[in-house]
Amino acid sequence: MAPKILVVLTSVDKYPTGKPTGWYLPEFAHPYHVLAPHTNITVASPKGGIAPQDPKSQAEFKNDKVSVDFLANQRSLYEETEKLEKFVGRAEEFAALFYVGGQGPMFDLATDPISHQIINEFHAAGRIVAAVCHGPAALAFVKLPDGTPFLSGAKVTGFSNSEEDAVGGTAEMPFLLETELNKASGGGYLREENWAKHVVVDRDGKLITGQNPASAYGVGEALLKSIQA
Repeated sequence: MAPKILVVLTSVDKYPTGKPTGWYLPEFAHPYHVLAPHTNITVASPKGGIAPQDPKSQAEFKNDKVSVDFLANQRSLYEETEKLEKFVGRAEEFAALFYVGGQGPMFDLATDPISHQIINEFHAAGRIVAAVCHGPAALAFVKLPDGTPFLSGAKVTGFSNSEEDAVGGTAEMPFLLETELNKASGGGYLREENWAKHVVVDRDGKLITGQNPASAYGVGEALLKSIQA
């Protein structure tokens, strides 16, 4: 039986200012392309149902074949998501937990108590926890049962402060992801230059993070390698 992956998408479709946001197309499409032939993928979001896609990502990746094919053929994955709360207590069923980026997770998954509980359960069960770009926002504020940050002592990456500046998001974000990841990990945040592929694998393959959209395919590859190890 193929190993199972729980993919988590944001339910947020707008900034507080009203600007559209959501999950970022290649950050799901590219890992899916790598993982789907070898795994069973279940998709959840805090609210369930349609998980909003950032319209900007569709426009920016309109010439990316993997993303275009995903849009055309996998719509049910993100339009019929399960409610995240259904997966509490079920970590043993899955090989990995994966958080897709886009700026939406900064506004819901970063502080979602159900998501935090599920991350704790996957961690306790020795399962893989992975995230890309803004997806690591879901990890930044998680505390273990003893109060220690989930990321304490870890090497981790995610969308950098200079990348956030470059896309004009800094003023609208509820926090700066690089800053909070570095704080939670105790100085373990690692980055490359803006838009460069950068994947960080730590904790013997149990923690996998990618810096930006260019890192999404590599996160998929690292996740598959860790699952198959």
